[in-house]
Amino acid sequence: MLKQLAINSNTYHGFSLEEAVKGASRAGFTQIELSAVKDHTAHVLPEMSSEQLRNVKALLQEYNMKCVGIGAHSNVMNEEGIANLMKSIDLAVTFDCPYMITATGNSHDDSDVIEDERVLARNIEAVIQKCEQANKVLAFETHGNNYPTGVALKKLAHSLNNRVKINYDTANVIFYGNTMPYEDLEASADNVAFIHLKDKRGANQEWNFPAIGDGELDFRKILGILKTANYQGPISVEIEFTPEGPASLEEVNEAVRRSYTYLSRLLE
Repeated sequence: MLKQLAINSNTYHGFSLEEAVKGASRAGFTQIELSAVKDHTAHVLPEMSSEQLRNVKALLQEYNMKCVGIGAHSNVMNEEGIANLMKSIDLAVTFDCPYMITATGNSHDDSDVIEDERVLARNIEAVIQKCEQANKVLAFETHGNNYPTGVALKKLAHSLNNRVKINYDTANVIFYGNTMPYEDLEASADNVAFIHLKDKRGANQEWNFPAIGDGELDFRKILGILKTANYQGPISVEIEFTPEGPASLEEVNEAVRRSYTYLSRLLE
């Protein structure tokens, strides 16, 4: 499973993609999930020019870093979000990665209630069709007010299309869903295509996501569940710190290094 590890570039929120790639590469990572969230961490965006995208590809190649997913959180309940997601699929094509990651609502403050799933289904018909044409998996993240757990997203995915899977975030299920990621992951693992491996400290609603191994989650148990389920997808490490954020790039790099070292020992 060590070969499945990746870094989520959102870990380097507030820093450049070059800084993210350099820091993660030095820590030992060889795969990356590129954050493409224009209102948060915009390391890549569909609006980038061909030259800018070529420069990103050259950067990844320089550090032998492979892109495994595009994290393009979009609110699929409005036209702007659908349009952004449609364009972001082109990024997955550009970087030759199989996974498109989104949630169903806003990247932050996702408190809207989806009262009619039929509206959601209609909205993403074109997205699913484009993913099928491009051979990409559309993975919805455990996130926000409506689908905070794997079980909730499994039910949604089954009502939509085989192209739709779960992006399971091990800490979001606590923060948004007041659910520990053990039985929930076991119950939904057969529909999980992408993992955000994130640690958690403090109360359920406390924004505190430290380096992997520095928090309160049992990653030996989580990885054991994935192994039992024969999970083959990416395991994308995400560190979101506290509301104050990291004090420096050095703090981020150290957290990334510590996470990789901890997981390497677990996976040996």
